[in-house]
Amino acid sequence: MSRKADTQHYVLCVRNENYPVSLEARKIYECIPDPQAEAHAQIRVIDESGEDYLYPRDLFLPIEIPEEATRAFAHGL
Repeated sequence: MSRKADTQHYVLCVRNENYPVSLEARKIYECIPDPQAEAHAQIRVIDESGEDYLYPRDLFLPIEIPEEATRAFAHGL
């Protein structure tokens, strides 16, 4: 999953098997670019702990969020 460095990107968790405490299925998470992780079929996500961790990429689907919603997420509105 490639990203532009100047924008935030989000993913939808479609499965949380093996990670029921860290991830909620059907929840949107912010992802952080990590080319090394992506080369190993992983994605860096800010999970329920509020920290970023690596997870298998196939647990998520990339989604596009309207700019207004992205701003609201960033400001906690």
